Formats: sequence, structure tokens, C-alpha cells
Amino acid sequence: MKAEPERQLRLLDLQAIDTRLDQIAHARAHLPQLAVHADLVGKASVLGDELVRARAAVGDVQREVAKAEADVQLVRDRAARDQSRLDAGVGTAKDLQALQHELESLARRQGELEEVELEVMERAENLEHDVAELERGMAELESRLAVTVAERDAALAELDAEAERVSAPRGELAGAAGEDLVTLYEKIRTTSGTGAAALRARRCGGCQLELNQVDLDRIRAAAPDEVIRCEECRRILVRTEESGL
Repeated sequence: MKAEPERQLRLLDLQAIDTRLDQIAHARAHLPQLAVHADLVGKASVLGDELVRARAAVGDVQREVAKAEADVQLVRDRAARDQSRLDAGVGTAKDLQALQHELESLARRQGELEEVELEVMERAENLEHDVAELERGMAELESRLAVTVAERDAALAELDAEAERVSAPRGELAGAAGEDLVTLYEKIRTTSGTGAAALRARRCGGCQLELNQVDLDRIRAAAPDEVIRCEECRRILVRTEESGL
């Protein structure tokens, strides 16, 4: 392939742009904030599941509390009615004695139910405390997530702005290099990451290997517009005043 030296030099400018764009893309994909965000999202998911379960447990125990309170109140109401009848003295001695025995039984039953009610209320209090702690933890996580998202978005915006600035002259440089040369450059860059490299001090700027004397003699004998490729890495070698030829 033939290409004027000026066209070949444009490849070095293109390569400098593409190298920086690759660096920006790598930085974009490996932002520290991305890892922090992913970690916080994972923790928030786990904590959210725990919070759902804890709230469900609170709902269940609150129903137990309501039932325990209703059971105690039922016994209290029955005892109040019996006491009222006993105080009124209405009925036979046998009836009044039966009422007295029932009141004693109701008192024991009320004591048992109040113990159950107290135990259920203590469990409810503990579960509500757990929910409050989980909600506090979730609020802290959401706050940290908001900060991380803001930092991530700011870093991404900065990288995107740099990428836009860096890539702005690329189209003009590609046009100056010519479609045929750029097509070859892009093909090589797709497989090796670098399409063109400067030959400096007898060394390939792509693979960093020093050329042997045979290759150097071949390049010296080549016409200025001949497109030279490194024998080792096959990148386009662009000759400069620093090539050492």
C-alpha cells in the first residue's frame, strides 16, 4: 500500500486519540464508585428483605396482642357481670356460691391470660425495636447510595466530557489519513489494540522490540510513501525523524 508520509503521520495522531479514548473507556468501566454502588445496592437488597420479614413479624405479633387483649377483656367483662350479680344477692344460696366459685376461676384465668398478654406485648416491643433499627440502617444506606450516585454521575460526566473533547478532531484526522489507510489501521487496532506506532530509535512503538539490521535496511530502502508493517506485531510503522534510520 502507498500513502504519503503526511498521511501516515496522521495515523499517529489518530492512535494517540484512540489510546486516550480507550483509557477513558476503561476508567469509565472501572470507576471506584461503581464498585461501591454495587456493594451498597447488594446490602440494601439484603436489608430490604430483612425489613420486609421484620414488618411481617410485627404485623403477626400485633394480631396476637389484639387477641390476647380481647381474651383478657372478655374474662374481665364476665367477672364484672358475676360480681354485679353477687353484690346484688339475687338468687339462691347455691347460685350465689356458684358465682363465687366462678369468680375465683375467672380470676385465675385472667391472671393466666394477662401473663400471655404481657409476653406477647414484650415480643411485639422487641420486634418493633428490630424494625426501627432496620429502618435506621436502611435510611443510612439510602443516604450513602445517594452520595455515591452523585459522585458516580459527576465522575462519568467528567470522563464523557473529556472523551468528547479528545474525539472532536478525530474525523478530520481520519479524513486527512485517507479511507484506505484508516481501514487498515482500524483492522489492526481491532485485533491488537494499537493500529499504528512510531518507529523511534530503531524500536517499534507498538511491541517495543528493537528492529534487527535486516528489517532496518529494508525500511531504509523503502519508498517514503510505502506503508511499512512491523514484522513482529504487524502494526503500521510510521517513520519519523527519530526513527534512527
